[in-house]
Amino acid sequence: MRASDAERERVAETLREAVAEGRLEMDEFEQRLDAAFKARTHGELVPLVRDLPVPAGPVAGAVAGRKGSSAGWPARIGGAPTSSGAFAFWGGFSRKGRWTVGPRFTAFAMWGGGEIDLREAHFAERDVVIRCFTIMGGMQVTVPPDLNVQVNGLGIMGGFGEHSKLDEEPEPAPDAPRVRITGFALMGGVGVERKRSRAEKRRLQEQERLRKPDTGDGREELG
Repeated sequence: MRASDAERERVAETLREAVAEGRLEMDEFEQRLDAAFKARTHGELVPLVRDLPVPAGPVAGAVAGRKGSSAGWPARIGGAPTSSGAFAFWGGFSRKGRWTVGPRFTAFAMWGGGEIDLREAHFAERDVVIRCFTIMGGMQVTVPPDLNVQVNGLGIMGGFGEHSKLDEEPEPAPDAPRVRITGFALMGGVGVERKRSRAEKRRLQEQERLRKPDTGDGREELG
C-alpha cells in the first residue's frame, strides 16, 4: 500500500523521539530519516521503526503493519502475577483471557488436560519459563503469532512440539516477552500453537476492508 505524507511524518517523529531518548545514534537517525521521507510504501516504512517503541494512536496504525502483530507489548510486561501454576488430575484446568503469567509457571496434568492461552495475557517479567508436564494426558498452549517463543520439551511415547495454521508467519516482535516452553509428555502430548485472537482477526479484516478502494456505487473494486 502507498504511504502518505502524514504517515512519513509520523515515522519521522518517532525517529526524532528515539534519538532524543538515546535509542538511536545521530548517524543512524539521519539515515533512517532520509529513508523515511523517500519511502513510497508501508513496507518501506515499517523496518525503520520496527525496533523502536511506537506511540499509541495513528502512528501505531501506520507503522505497526506487520501482519498478525499484537499491539502494546511494553504495556503488557510488569505487575504482580495472578497465577504461577496449574494442576489437573482426572480433570482439567484453564488459564486464558486477561491474566498475568509469573516468571516461572508450572503446569501438571495426569489423566486429564489443560489449556494455557497467552494471546491476551500479561507477563510479570520480560523473560518467562513455562514448564508443562503431562502423564497420559494432554496440554494445549496457545500463543499470539509475534510472541518470542522457544519450545524444547521432550515427548516419551507421546509428543511435545510447536505447530501453526497461519498462512503467513510474522517475525517475533522485538519488544515482546521471551517465553521458553519446556517439560515432558509421557504417553500424552503438549502442543504449542500460534494463533490469532478473535479481536486480532477482526482488526485484520477491518484493515483489509479499508485497503480495498470503493468504486462509489456501493461495491468494492475487484482486483
